[in-house]
Amino acid sequence: MKLKAITILVAVIVGFTFSSCYKQKDTVAVIKVVDQDNASISNARVIIYGTGTQGTSVVRDTLFTNGEGEANFDLNYIYQPGQAGVAVLDILVTKNGKTAQGIIKVEQEETTEETLRL
Repeated sequence: MKLKAITILVAVIVGFTFSSCYKQKDTVAVIKVVDQDNASISNARVIIYGTGTQGTSVVRDTLFTNGEGEANFDLNYIYQPGQAGVAVLDILVTKNGKTAQGIIKVEQEETTEETLRL
């Protein structure tokens, strides 16, 4: 009886140890905006949006590009561990009356990058 209790206790401790070792990596989408000469464009408005398989909106977020022409979207809130793939999102970029559109396929626990020319 005592051996059985010790065996169960060891199994529980080992289970908790191995399950808590995994640290989820960040899921990030980086949108880079450039001009016709491939120069970075700062302060461009970048909107990402998309719908899930059930037709519901999974994300709609807006950021402005930084000095390097990048908008970094943290998408950890839509990725669930064990999920295959995260989302395919539409991109809309605007600045000074100019627009550009594109798509990005966001992968789980990776930094996915897309460049749009404005």
